[in-house]
Amino acid sequence: MRALVTGAGGFVGHYLVGHLRACGDHVTADEGPLGGGTDICDLDALRGLVAGTRPDAVYHLAGWSDVGASWSAPVEVFRANAEGTLNVLLACADVAVTKVLVVTSADVYGVVGPDDLPLAEDRPLRPVSPYGASKVAADVLALQSFLGSGLPTVRVRAFNHLGPGQSDRFVASAIARRVAENERSGETSVRVGNVTPARDFTDVRDVVRAYRLLVEHGEPGEVYNVCSGPPVSIAELGERLVAMAATPMRLDPDPALQRPVDVPVLHGDPSRLCEATGWQPEIPLEHTLADVLAWWRAQQGPA
Repeated sequence: MRALVTGAGGFVGHYLVGHLRACGDHVTADEGPLGGGTDICDLDALRGLVAGTRPDAVYHLAGWSDVGASWSAPVEVFRANAEGTLNVLLACADVAVTKVLVVTSADVYGVVGPDDLPLAEDRPLRPVSPYGASKVAADVLALQSFLGSGLPTVRVRAFNHLGPGQSDRFVASAIARRVAENERSGETSVRVGNVTPARDFTDVRDVVRAYRLLVEHGEPGEVYNVCSGPPVSIAELGERLVAMAATPMRLDPDPALQRPVDVPVLHGDPSRLCEATGWQPEIPLEHTLADVLAWWRAQQGPA
């Protein structure tokens, strides 16, 4: 299979490209403008990329991924995630790509009540953050491209994922970095933001397996949650990482690390994905957290 991955230079893109190549796919990995690749907000450049590579499948990962920072840059996040997605869809329609996987986010569900959980794909979309709103737009654009133009899009609503190499803008990686730094410095305090929210965490290596399976077996026009199911609080996540530390540490709340709004609980129902593809998560959270901490220890260099 010939595959084009937008956002290939990002955290998930790196793992996806490796997985696709391990499966024998011929991959064009576009890392975006910072990596010398294509700006998804440049429609002409995107059309040239897609026409030049003529992929069977496009995995659209490029865009803005920092939920917290979206509050201070709502215009930029909307351009990247909404306009950028529209451009990818238009470029794919030009050459009749066989399958287009558009990755959005569980943040599209936004305001969630206890009766909504676990979240199925038919629940209302009520985004709270500018990031969530931009991903709703991307989701609807992908659906419109299927309904209005017949482009075989498959939409993914990805819940929280994590793994070694993830930016410390994300909570598990941020806590792991502080633990690794404290092991070196002797500090005992690990700063954290709001630890009460609970999230649905999946290892990135399981996530990219799901993406390829959806390209193979997903129904065009359909939407799928990619998640594991049971929620884990940020407090529990932090305590698990602190328990792995080589020296005693404690979690200390820091108001400066809190977001303007946090959805209290967000966890999904992966039944549709599992039934369509046979996918199941394989890597336990404890294993993932150990890998994340080991990666941050390695970044500290020799003692």
